[in-house]
Amino acid sequence: MQSLNIQRPGMPDLQFVLVVSALCTSGLTTLNVPEDLRRRVFDCCWALVSTDPPPANPRERVLDLRFGTELTLDALVATIRQLFTDAGISTLTWDHAPSEPTQPSSPAAEPLIDRLQKLYPDPPPTSHPSDRN
Repeated sequence: MQSLNIQRPGMPDLQFVLVVSALCTSGLTTLNVPEDLRRRVFDCCWALVSTDPPPANPRERVLDLRFGTELTLDALVATIRQLFTDAGISTLTWDHAPSEPTQPSSPAAEPLIDRLQKLYPDPPPTSHPSDRN
């Protein structure tokens, strides 16, 4: 079982927003969030980054945060936290093993991925198995 604390997620705000929006649009039946709240979270976040109505097609329900500002990111985090707090949910839980991406990243996303990799590089491997905990 995987979980994510809404108030203290242990990850950068951008990653938090992307993970929560992905969970809300994933269709996972094991996520402890009702479908109407999932839709509300995504739609409220969408309204902060776009002037168009949220897409109806589930495959198109993806937030494009490339043109957002720090203020936009702060608003997204605050909105997500408030909606879950109002619903009485402090921790998201789901039962689904991490999987490999089903599609390669789009060329437009590559600069963001590169920036994130520079900010949060993979930790170096350790020589002792006991050091990996």
